[in-house]
Amino acid sequence: MKHPERHKTQRIGWLRAAVLGANDGIVSTASLVMGVAAAGADAQNILVAGVAGLVAGAMSMAAGEYVSVSSQADTERADLSREKEELIANPDYEQKELTAIYVKRGLDPALASSVATQLMKHDALGAHARDELGISDSLAARPVQAALASAATFTVGAVLPLLVVVLFPANSLMWAVSGCSLLFLALLGSLSAKAGGAPVIVAASRVTFWGALAMALTSGVGALFGVAA
Repeated sequence: MKHPERHKTQRIGWLRAAVLGANDGIVSTASLVMGVAAAGADAQNILVAGVAGLVAGAMSMAAGEYVSVSSQADTERADLSREKEELIANPDYEQKELTAIYVKRGLDPALASSVATQLMKHDALGAHARDELGISDSLAARPVQAALASAATFTVGAVLPLLVVVLFPANSLMWAVSGCSLLFLALLGSLSAKAGGAPVIVAASRVTFWGALAMALTSGVGALFGVAA
């Protein structure tokens, strides 16, 4: 019999990387564009700076995600290898350890022992990975998936402010980039909240606030150096 429920936790891995990538793409590129524009650069230089930021940011996101998630995957593999050795060396202790986990979760000792015994007969390593180590197939670290998702979504996010640079005249870029980027961030927050089953207004407000702060600070720095020059 098929279970009709679809749980959002299965989306955590790719959704986190995707939202992080798109958010960084919008915020960093829009902030860079506004900072350069505030310093008095012309439209061509602003666009060149933005494209350079897109390429550098996408590669940085991909490399950073791959390295960090690979470290997580290495830790998971090491824990699973250690657990496998312990199951071979001392299965009785491991069965008692699993029983204690189920007792702590609310089962009576006899039932907990029976459940632990049956699960270990079916898949001992899988049972300990899930219930002792907190490792499951849906939440396991996937470095390549995270890296590709981050790079792709960063690129998509970064392209949006650059389109504004291309479409709007230089004398209105500050307002156009800031306004459009905040709108993009609000939409991103709303979409990520819907995909993850979270409150839409909270998510949209959160990403918009931090995006506005980043753009304001970068514009201030650009204006300061532009005046100083």
